[in-house]
Amino acid sequence: MDFLTSNGIRLAYQRSGAGEPVLLIMGSDSAGRAWTIHQTPALHRAGYATVVFDNRGIPPSDAPAGKYALADMVADTRGLIEALDLAPCRIVGTSLGAMIAQELAIDHPELVRCAVLVATRGRLDAARRAQHEADLALIESGLRLPAAYEAAHKVFTMFSPATLNDDTAVAGWLDLFELSGAGLTSSGQAWADLTGDRLAALGRVTAPCRVVAFADDLITPPHLCAEVAEAIPDCDLVEIPDCGHLGYLERPEELNRALIEFFDTH
Repeated sequence: MDFLTSNGIRLAYQRSGAGEPVLLIMGSDSAGRAWTIHQTPALHRAGYATVVFDNRGIPPSDAPAGKYALADMVADTRGLIEALDLAPCRIVGTSLGAMIAQELAIDHPELVRCAVLVATRGRLDAARRAQHEADLALIESGLRLPAAYEAAHKVFTMFSPATLNDDTAVAGWLDLFELSGAGLTSSGQAWADLTGDRLAALGRVTAPCRVVAFADDLITPPHLCAEVAEAIPDCDLVEIPDCGHLGYLERPEELNRALIEFFDTH
């Protein structure tokens, strides 16, 4: 990993491959290297260079204490794009990363050539708002749940029935999440999650966009993804079946095809 300072935050990043750059922005509580399992190799084979990085709160990037605002993370990413001279660049964002990409496209169109917004939303519906508020209440309580419980909860909420009904796959994911749930990430990102309604603002986006929804996603369900696609003037929608919120791990080949097809056109 290399490092740069953006918006007063030291960010760890990795630039690899040859060709025009694609910036990949990861979601909450996950390291940028998650993209390197499936997405960056496919983009390299398709002739693109890639940049992945760890958002604030994910070591070895800085993890300052306190609550992060979405605007903080947008400013971090803007500074990274400018420092690496990527603009205007192709962008992929998932979950919180997609929300960062949306805000860049709204307020900094000169930085964004086109964007794929994966597992995104422009607002919280009643069910997702209740879950978000419950998650924040748990964090503020100071209660730390056992790693085995957190792993099981993540598997049940992040994957599709197709994976949950596969005993071998579930066992592997449970082990991975329990081992990785060592509390190394900052809780500050939880407050950066979108709580306001941004659908009207998305009407100002001028860059071509694609929204990718995962059919069994409980966190950003397809109907919320579709609202984003409808709000952005030049945007289409792709829905991938049999995957949940971590579709980039669960159905990577389908996602990679959606990315490369879109970028080859734009």
